[in-house]
Amino acid sequence: MRSALLNVMVQAATKAGRSLVKDFGEVENLQVSVKGPADFVSNADRRAEEICFEELKKARPTYSFLGEEGGEVAGSDGQHRWICDPLDGTTNFLHGIPMFACAIALERAGEIVAAVIYNPVMDELFTAEKGGGAWLNDRKRLRVAGRKHLADAVIVTGINSQGRALDVLQLKQLAQVTPAVAGIRRTGSASTDLAWLAAGRFDGYWEAGLKPWDVAPGLLLLREAGGTMTDYAGTTGSVWNGQVIAGNETIQGQLLKIVKAVG
Repeated sequence: MRSALLNVMVQAATKAGRSLVKDFGEVENLQVSVKGPADFVSNADRRAEEICFEELKKARPTYSFLGEEGGEVAGSDGQHRWICDPLDGTTNFLHGIPMFACAIALERAGEIVAAVIYNPVMDELFTAEKGGGAWLNDRKRLRVAGRKHLADAVIVTGINSQGRALDVLQLKQLAQVTPAVAGIRRTGSASTDLAWLAAGRFDGYWEAGLKPWDVAPGLLLLREAGGTMTDYAGTTGSVWNGQVIAGNETIQGQLLKIVKAVG
């Protein structure tokens, strides 16, 4: 059974998702602006965030809200904050690739306690609450995959090639990880990566340069599915430092060892 708070989050994500699906069908007509290399913002993106903000604000008017597009709106509560990426996978969306999600997390006193990741095209709803497990469409309990060897593992990552120092480092890491694993994937949506990792579809994940809204929903899903996440130094993963190495305990440790060796 979902809590009242999780129901609010699901309602916001699914309503925003319906808006995204409508715009996805008319993607060629969207007005697109560019806010940075390979980082597009569309009218659909902004509309989805407005829907999330309005739905969440209506249900919990005192909570703060941190969104990718609109930044932070302070609330009077002081303990609770919604963290929202209304369209994670914008570039996929704008190219007609159905790999994107609306992602919402609830932070309480600095800890993520509830999460929703919804792909409206696939109609896959990933949810989690602290201590309540992680679920797909309210029916399937999620568990991370049990593979123990990198040679058998499919690893997902987010690699850019803009020539920035971080991109160069990630490409060096990729060169070392690739021959050690069964396969590498790149979906273009960090929330999807973490949700699919929690569901056992992927075995491991690493990426840097992430924002809190990229990490927060998937962090709780992964932990509730029995997974482990750290930063590149091997310390407990945080939504704020932008680094993620994740998987089951064994795969995460092996992947961490390779990434750390690169630098």
